[in-house]
Amino acid sequence: MLMPFEKREYLERLAKVKKSMAEKGIDVLLITDPANMCYVTGHNAWSFYVHQMVLINIEEEMPYFIGRYMDAFCGVVKTTWLDDAHVRAYSDDHVQSLVKHPMDYVASVVKELGLDHKTIAVEMDNYYFTARAFERLIAGLPDATFVDGDLLVNWVRIVKSPNEIALQRRAGKIAELAMQAAIDNLRAGARQCDVVAKIYEAQLRGTQEFGGDYASIVPLMPQGETAGAPHLTWTDKKYPNNTVIAVELAGCHMRYHSPMARTVCIGKPSNQVMETAEIAIEGLNAALEQVKPGNTCEQVEAAWRNVLAKHGMEKESRIGYSMGLNFPPDWGEHTASLRPGDKTVLVPGMTFHCIPGMYLDDYGVSISEALVVTETGHETFAHFPRKLFVND
Repeated sequence: MLMPFEKREYLERLAKVKKSMAEKGIDVLLITDPANMCYVTGHNAWSFYVHQMVLINIEEEMPYFIGRYMDAFCGVVKTTWLDDAHVRAYSDDHVQSLVKHPMDYVASVVKELGLDHKTIAVEMDNYYFTARAFERLIAGLPDATFVDGDLLVNWVRIVKSPNEIALQRRAGKIAELAMQAAIDNLRAGARQCDVVAKIYEAQLRGTQEFGGDYASIVPLMPQGETAGAPHLTWTDKKYPNNTVIAVELAGCHMRYHSPMARTVCIGKPSNQVMETAEIAIEGLNAALEQVKPGNTCEQVEAAWRNVLAKHGMEKESRIGYSMGLNFPPDWGEHTASLRPGDKTVLVPGMTFHCIPGMYLDDYGVSISEALVVTETGHETFAHFPRKLFVND
């Protein structure tokens, strides 16, 4: 088997998931989020473009994988702790068919297992669970009671094990290499796509000790007047002189992420950009000082907000979120956020991307850290200069 963790750890995770299911009155949980599926089984493949699912029966030790045949018996059985008896596969004529639907097959498996009169939870707001999928499940299981199980596993995932944190530390080292590649190649006259190619090379090569994985989000490279739009990517245009680029990327190792943002100025930065960078760094440092067990997410954000207020500035969006194990299109866990009103209490093992970027009308400055909450405070996964970079 190719699992990154021992079976014992998967059983511990599953026990936590079942505890949450019991508290919510859930008999059966149908997981469609590939990160959640990976979390409880170890399944890591680019198979999420077709319908697949992990079924957890609260009364049975081992979960079931239900998916396409080539992914089920050719992949899951060989790479996870599940055995043949806990894998079910639908035939290929269910794939992207206007007649058959994989959820028809899922319904038949639920009936086979005698669970069709139970309370069944599905991940209602998950990227990979469609309206059609829910419609076919309801039609195929008319005697079941359906409830929303969205984010149930995500909230279990929010506290990482030491083994998970070790993988994120490796991802942090890869993030350092990828960001250095970006800085080294961001020069006037360089094509945007060529710089991104260097970033990808660093992300995938990793180190001599461990290689890199594909990150759940592509390198984000807004620049110039669009640097205040944080989710723009790149083109084949050449970088002009005197432009600001906000770079956000991540190192990824065995699906575990460590994001990082830094800002690079090609040519001499304006006073406004330099001042904004100084404020962003001051605010980030203040926020990080509040990352300690017992504090809340909103307390961390308030420290940042207080620094901005001192300088007569404000920021509308959150400044961070929990993250770790994930698949495209996001490395965030969709649970705790560093923003006003989020009273999630920090405990050791939680991991966050704190990214208090300043996205303004005609430029942007983004400097961030990925971190883990420790017994006494926090530890950043990467160790990279926290400053505005200037390339002449």
